[in-house]
Amino acid sequence: MPTALLSVSDKTGATEFAAALAELGWTLVASGGTARQLAEAGLPVTDVASLTGAPEMLGGRVKTLHPKIHGGILARDSAADRAELAQHGITAIDVVVCNLYPFQQTVAKPGVELDEAIEHIDIGGVTLLRAAAKNFDRVTVICDPADYPTVAGELRVNGRVSADLRAELARKAFAHTAEYDAAISNYLFDQSGDLPGRLAMSLVKVQGMRYGENPHQSAALYAARADIGPLGGTRLQGKELSYNNMLDLDAAWRAALSFTEPTVVIVKHLSPCGIASAASLVDAFGPALASDPVSAFGGVIAVNREFDDAIAGALGDLFVEAIAAPGFSAEALAVLEKRKNCRLVAIDKDVAGKMEFRSITGGLLVQERDTGDPASTDWNVVSDRQPSAEELSALKFAWIAAQHVKSNSIVFAAGAATVGIGGGLPSRVDAVKLAATKAGDKARGAVMASDAFFPFPDGIEAAAAAGVTAVVQPGGSIRDKEVIEAVNKLGLVMVFTGVRHFRH
Repeated sequence: MPTALLSVSDKTGATEFAAALAELGWTLVASGGTARQLAEAGLPVTDVASLTGAPEMLGGRVKTLHPKIHGGILARDSAADRAELAQHGITAIDVVVCNLYPFQQTVAKPGVELDEAIEHIDIGGVTLLRAAAKNFDRVTVICDPADYPTVAGELRVNGRVSADLRAELARKAFAHTAEYDAAISNYLFDQSGDLPGRLAMSLVKVQGMRYGENPHQSAALYAARADIGPLGGTRLQGKELSYNNMLDLDAAWRAALSFTEPTVVIVKHLSPCGIASAASLVDAFGPALASDPVSAFGGVIAVNREFDDAIAGALGDLFVEAIAAPGFSAEALAVLEKRKNCRLVAIDKDVAGKMEFRSITGGLLVQERDTGDPASTDWNVVSDRQPSAEELSALKFAWIAAQHVKSNSIVFAAGAATVGIGGGLPSRVDAVKLAATKAGDKARGAVMASDAFFPFPDGIEAAAAAGVTAVVQPGGSIRDKEVIEAVNKLGLVMVFTGVRHFRH
């Protein structure tokens, strides 16, 4: 009589699968909570402790780590191995059903403590999966409840699981344990604050795409878990997000979360074209759109508050590819459902990780995510003139906005809204001129933020000619003295932050 061992954390479908095996005459062996669930369902089941003669130990940490379990799994279909099992009174195990403690889900919870994470590191389950997968020539291993019907179906029809399916399930089990170990390794390195000496990554394809940046390029979205949606969120409406949609939404979402006040960010081709904060999203939308209404057409929008019916109605006839928000009100969804092709994505504010990755030829660049100025940052007014309260407030807004524009990043702002943005240019003075052109007359009385220092006074002179009254920048150029002299000569304010925010 064939034997199946069941030891599952996720018990979805386990009882039904076990019932199918019992109906086919299989012997059921199960551990702890799995055994209790099967017994409560009226199924004949032997507890692992009864089979091994050893009780569960250390609060359940030790259950299946025993020769009578692993000998039964690892025995090959040979006369010698069968004789050895008989000698030691060990029953061969033909199917192993196991999934692991929810480590990834545990560490994804806000505020989880290290001790709790450690308790969700599975030991026995990983060993069961690896042993069964290693011996797939004889043993069927199942780590995903979605595979129960397929296995049960083959057993009903053929009385055995095919070699091809056993091999496929073994590959899946090894991928599952690799992903699990990678998650543990990366979490522990994350806790230490160090970058790992060997980066373990295991990603699953969660969405195929029609194409990448261009139609001749194939593309797909991969994530740490199969249940993770685009940008870690949930698509509520519209077609699948394209490769370019995701890049743009990611840029907009990061920018929106940098602000504490209700904020609207509009992005086109990875570059913000309008950012504004106000008492409400609808109040912020107008100034954000006015920053560059031509570029905003066909862009994406991200906000840091629930997207409500007021801003939904304010969109008017503006063509928007996608919108990201922490949530959408029922009234907003009713308004937006008319925009059939507008993708809506609800994203948890806590979903972003600490590290970011970028591929280069032959390797992968890894760095800590830039989340803004360090807590120790101290702004220093280096000009003769001190900023007014209004100028200082606008400078603080512009400084955060500039952190999300491609370098060389230049942002003109009036109050809590951008009025001109220049970025992604190899020359900083050209970026200033682009921002001035975008701003037009709105540059008069505006302030300017620069993500890095000005190497020459020419950028300051171009800003002053456009009407800018105050500038914030990191400082640190060998020509800082010349730049400050130009600022004082022009009657401007200049603040040094000592912090650079390149975004290449």
